[in-house]
This record gives sequence, C-alpha cells and structure tokens, in this order.
Amino acid sequence: MAASTDTAKNQQPYREKGLISKVLGLPFTLLGILLVSLFFSVVTEWIGLYFFWPEEGWHHSRDMLNSELEWLSAAFVQSLLVEQPGQTARWIIGLAYEWGFEKTGLIHWITQSAEQARLNSNRSTGLQYYLGLTYVHLEDYGLAAVYAVLTFLARILILVLTLPLFLMAVFTGLIDGLVRRDLRRFGAGRESGFIYHRAKRMIVPLWVAPWIIYPALPMTVSPLLVLLPCTAALGVVVSISAGSFKKYL
Repeated sequence: MAASTDTAKNQQPYREKGLISKVLGLPFTLLGILLVSLFFSVVTEWIGLYFFWPEEGWHHSRDMLNSELEWLSAAFVQSLLVEQPGQTARWIIGLAYEWGFEKTGLIHWITQSAEQARLNSNRSTGLQYYLGLTYVHLEDYGLAAVYAVLTFLARILILVLTLPLFLMAVFTGLIDGLVRRDLRRFGAGRESGFIYHRAKRMIVPLWVAPWIIYPALPMTVSPLLVLLPCTAALGVVVSISAGSFKKYL
C-alpha cells in the first residue's frame, strides 16, 4: 500500500512556479548570473596572465578598464536612462574602487606585502628567496583581479545602458510575429507547436548570454560585436515565437 502511494506521488504532474514566485526569485536569479559572469571574468584574466601576457602583468587588466571607459564615454554621449553616461560611469567606477579596495585596505595590503616580500627575497637565499619571489608574482594576480572586477562593473554598466536596444529588438520581433500570426489566422497557414516551443525556449538564453559572455571576455572588444548579434537573434526568435503561436486562444 505504501509503495503504491509513493508511486502515485511520483506520477503527479510537475507544477510550474507561479507568477509571484518567479517575480520574487528574479533578483536572486540575476544575482547568480552576475556572480557566475564575475567568476569567469577573473578566471579568464588569470589564465591570460599566466599563458598569454605574462610580461604585461596586471597592467593588461588596467588598460582594458581604461579602454572600456573610453569607449563608453565616446559611444554614449546621450542615454535614455541617465544624463552624461560617460561621467556617471567613471564616477561609479571611482566610487567602487575607493570603497571596495582603497578604504578596505586591500590595495595597500597587496602592494606593501609584495614590496616587503621583494626586499626579503633580495636579502635571502634558498627557500625564503623562492617564497618571496612567489609572493611578488601573486601581486600581479591580486591587482589583475582588482581591475578585472572594475572592468566587469564597467561592462555591466554598458549592458545596462544598452537595455533599450534589447527592448527595441523584442518589441520589433513581437510586432512582426503578431502580424504574421494574423496573416496565418485569416489565411490557410498551418500552426506548429514544435516551432513555437523551441523558439520560446531560446528567448531567455539569448537574453542572458550577453551578460555572461561580454563581461567575461579577457580582451578589449567593441560591445557591438557581442550585443548586435545577440539582439538580432533575440528579435528573430521572438518573431518566430509570436508568429507560430496558436491561431485561436
């Protein structure tokens, strides 16, 4: 009897989360996505520091931050969200650096500890020398992580400022899809639930992809190379999803 009861419970249909649960869980989902993106941005910078640009050291990450801020100031002269987006972004980055790394003493600890280890390694030999040398190399990774976090923040600001582009792509795709759906309703068009469900499943990944790919890139690239393909694909998928929706509700 107990076995049949367990079997009946297992065979109950899966209940999807309600609207309130989805809304309440949305901030945590966004936070998780940003944390994953931040993790990959720091890790990719460290991998590049070890394999591809060991001579540049942490200066590579700092130069990447400066390039992002310069692009942001040049490309976003006006914005629908904030006034003077370039100056606002620099102010936010400066505030994050001051409160997150300077006032906490992290930058001072990294630089002073590395300098002291460098002096000790020059005066000693053997194991202590190699330990000091290792600590000096770790300074590069610490400062690279600091500027990688600031670069990540700058790229998140760029993504926030480009939200109207995503909304425009979704709106355009939705209008185009609804028009094609009406033409299919009044004509002899056939509906396909297979196409609708496959296209619907692609909407969220295409919306989330730029928030993971772009901040995690270990090199300076124009955001348009990432944002334009994603927004175009998002508009197309929304159009297909709306156009293949069932004719009659």
